[in-house]
Amino acid sequence: MKRTHTTVAWLGAAILFAASLARATEVRIFQVQTGAEFSGGTLAGVAVDPGGFVDLAPRIERVAGIDEPFVLSAVAIPGGWAVGTGNDGKVLRVTADGTVSMLFDAPEPEVFALWADPDGTLFAGTSPKGNVYRIPAPGTNDKKAKGEATPAVEAFFDPAATYIWAIRRGADGALWVATGTEGKLFRVDEQGRGRVFYDADEPHLRSLLALPGGDVVVGSAGDGLIVRIAKDGTARTLFDATEPEVTAFALAPDGTIYAALVASEASLVPEPGRAAGAGGVGGAGAAGATPGSRGKPGEPMVSVSLGDSEPAGRKDGAPRSEVIAIAPNGVVEVVGSFAEETVFDLLWQERLWVATGVEGKLYSLRSSGAGDRMQLERDTDERQLIALVAGAAGPTLATTNGAALYRTTAERERQGTITGAVLDAAAPAKLGRLGWRGEVPDGTSVSFSVRSGSSAMPDKTWSPWSPWSKVSNRDEIPLAGALGAPPARYFQWRAQLVGTGSPERPSPRLAAVEVTYRQVNQRPKIDAFGALPAGQILVPQNFNPSNQAFEPVHPNREGIFTTLAPAEEIDDSGRLKPLWKLGYRSLRWKASDPNGDPLRYTLTFQSAGPGGAAPVSSSSQGWLPLAADLSDSYLSFDVAALPDGLYLFRLEATDADANDAGEGLSVDEVSPALTVDHSPPTLGEVDWVAADGGAGDHRLRVTLEDAWSPVRDAQVSLDGGAWKPAPAADGLLDSRREVLLLDVPTGTHYLLVRVTDGAYNAATFDLSDRQRAKSR
Repeated sequence: MKRTHTTVAWLGAAILFAASLARATEVRIFQVQTGAEFSGGTLAGVAVDPGGFVDLAPRIERVAGIDEPFVLSAVAIPGGWAVGTGNDGKVLRVTADGTVSMLFDAPEPEVFALWADPDGTLFAGTSPKGNVYRIPAPGTNDKKAKGEATPAVEAFFDPAATYIWAIRRGADGALWVATGTEGKLFRVDEQGRGRVFYDADEPHLRSLLALPGGDVVVGSAGDGLIVRIAKDGTARTLFDATEPEVTAFALAPDGTIYAALVASEASLVPEPGRAAGAGGVGGAGAAGATPGSRGKPGEPMVSVSLGDSEPAGRKDGAPRSEVIAIAPNGVVEVVGSFAEETVFDLLWQERLWVATGVEGKLYSLRSSGAGDRMQLERDTDERQLIALVAGAAGPTLATTNGAALYRTTAERERQGTITGAVLDAAAPAKLGRLGWRGEVPDGTSVSFSVRSGSSAMPDKTWSPWSPWSKVSNRDEIPLAGALGAPPARYFQWRAQLVGTGSPERPSPRLAAVEVTYRQVNQRPKIDAFGALPAGQILVPQNFNPSNQAFEPVHPNREGIFTTLAPAEEIDDSGRLKPLWKLGYRSLRWKASDPNGDPLRYTLTFQSAGPGGAAPVSSSSQGWLPLAADLSDSYLSFDVAALPDGLYLFRLEATDADANDAGEGLSVDEVSPALTVDHSPPTLGEVDWVAADGGAGDHRLRVTLEDAWSPVRDAQVSLDGGAWKPAPAADGLLDSRREVLLLDVPTGTHYLLVRVTDGAYNAATFDLSDRQRAKSR
């Protein structure tokens, strides 16, 4: 049945599944289908809701650009807004039509704190050498035209503090002022008389919240404490944060207190011992000052640096910022965590709004069926959203780097785009199909475009974006056609949503995006290939030899080769164990495939000739079959069928079974010459020589020879006694010709010598007649 209102598309899934069954080659999928995955891209004019859907965002408009280095604070006043700036200490008025004028030019360089009474009277807190100024409501200057007296800006309160971080009007009408670097909270009456109401152990009281009942909540910078102070001055800690700084508060109608916790050098607060200009605001001399910074003679100059470097105390993997909710019953819950963002401000307007940097993103906390979730609402061009002010249709945003003021309108954006994060195929790959799931109401559209490249970050070497391809009334997009992009390791997609702009009309929505791809086949690689010691074989851990003769160790337990290598040295995964069987050899290899394709192996061999030289060519000519179609990375085999000599073994690895006909690739490698030796050592010349001990003492000199392997073990038994090591004349048993020197006591009747070579071929020689001949 044809849809008349909404098109729902889910492309290529059935085709993908069928393709993956039709051949071993793996068709893979890039999937983006969660809010976190969508938020990892770049959003312009679109928002991600708690359900993970992307739709057109409420439209914001730029009210005015501000020709100051930084905006540090903002409040609403009748007819517009007031903003506090740095590094030139100005308080500016911005009207609804975007006109910018100066209300006050402070002698101090920074205005971190602003408060506006309902009539528009402003209180501005300046830093450093903190002062609170009272600025008349902007409209009072109109009295000049009537010849009336004009109220002047006045120094209202001097706390004798370095910084003034926050100003709030309390429930009883007093003005609360939070300061640093001595961490004091002042209560100031209408005449500007102030007293210390709370003296913290922290260097800075960074944030401030006045509660309706008269209590005050402060957040510190230093140990990250949130403290509630009652009207009688008693204080209790509500929360001790892991992060060192509490930057902002917001109060919900149900009494829940939201707090922003930050561990970031993008903070406005200087770290102890850090010079001015080193990532925050400081007062350590002119070395950190920027052009335009001001101060009275002899006073420190300052600079503001809203950077994105890591704080010294931040642990690897820890979030840069968290937003917590403190319920009226004291229960604390983390409602938002930001790995790379610094939270600068919070606002409650119908829901919680969160302003962040260093990517200039605006979030909100929205309710969904699974509970409250943080939603990305805006991704602005500016790097920091420094302040939020309640507006008629939504928050007004004050930005810095660069400084501007934006307001939310009642309309939706008419057009927006989301550019997905760069997707890494791990190898050059061909695009298959672009699949999507979402809704396209009548009068709206969704379009896609793709590009590809070989560098991890898009640059001029990437292919250009393909033309937009609408998907409003079609069910699939083959990427080899309309959205063609050349094979490459890296891909990127973008989607364009177009709507009506009306808040009453539904927006197009994007719920998921899939891009299918298939890696270009690459040749396998043989990383290692060789033979295990003679007689050592590999079997699965659960191998049961049944009636076959296998030994866990070599039978010669008293020789220098008492046991084989432990199993963990043979196979790190624990799948294999070593056994021993005379007359067997084992080949072992390690191979890999860049595409992750399963590999099959073939082994062939040929005689290496007397010198054991490798063949001139590794082609199949002259090679005889040993084993084919192997999937394991080892082969143990009986060499009894081969005569003594040197042999070469050739390993071929192929991914042909995992690719279409004609697309498989293979690689081969030839092993070093391997000795096949069935012959034990032979007895050579045996004679008596004088011993070092003097006249009358003699030694039996025994010469041994082996055609292929070195003599590795020699033992002697006298008159049926235990086997004892037989010493070599040169001190080492390590060559194919060895001479043994045996001390034989006079009167010995039965003399045996047992010899083993490197291939574990053993022979026992009876030298009793030599001893008897000597005795006669």
